[in-house]
Amino acid sequence: MTEFDAVFFDIGGVLLDLSSVREGHDEFIRLLADAHDITDHDAAKAEWRGALSAYFSQTEGTDYRPAAAGYQHAVDELLGQAVPESAWKPLFEEATYGTIRPHDGAKETLAALDDAGVYLGVVSDVDDHEGKRILETLDLHAHFDHVTTSEAVGKKKPDQAMFQTALDHAGVSPETGLMVGDRYSHDMVGGREAGITTVAYGANDGPAVDYVISDLREILRIVGVRE
Repeated sequence: MTEFDAVFFDIGGVLLDLSSVREGHDEFIRLLADAHDITDHDAAKAEWRGALSAYFSQTEGTDYRPAAAGYQHAVDELLGQAVPESAWKPLFEEATYGTIRPHDGAKETLAALDDAGVYLGVVSDVDDHEGKRILETLDLHAHFDHVTTSEAVGKKKPDQAMFQTALDHAGVSPETGLMVGDRYSHDMVGGREAGITTVAYGANDGPAVDYVISDLREILRIVGVRE
């Protein structure tokens, strides 16, 4: 018998090491720049990231904006023309999925929870394809019972639709669920509002946080599962 029936995870910053994402994006820009005879890689990175940031800054409230469209916009801005997806996406996937890595302890924690029969879910502001591809690349996807994405819901955290959708799929009451996240205003505040117990992993501490951990394996102690 465990303390919680379900554990929900964010992807980026929790299961996925975000520094590896930045490394992948850097490699993508290097490949793209070389293919278009752009020699100043640092300037290309800055321009691409600036265009991507500007794209997401146009999001209204908790409305969902697809990351794939953002990547397309940033590529078009960098190269100064509309570029077919087929001309950049293979490079993006080669660089990104060849570089990303999980946070230390992610695989062991999920395997132990899975073996204990705990329901495992994802609540993440990602596109469907990207979320699945990340989890598959990290060899984590098979552990999850359901993946709730912003693309599927049409909203991003802390919108309650994200958490309610995850709870509905899990078939559990909020008080028996645990939300592990790295962003206070999104994961902790949203989880607390939904009535879910919150675990901050890299997120700022505050009134909406029930537990603070520095290692994902600490979740096993909270849930009551042995490593």
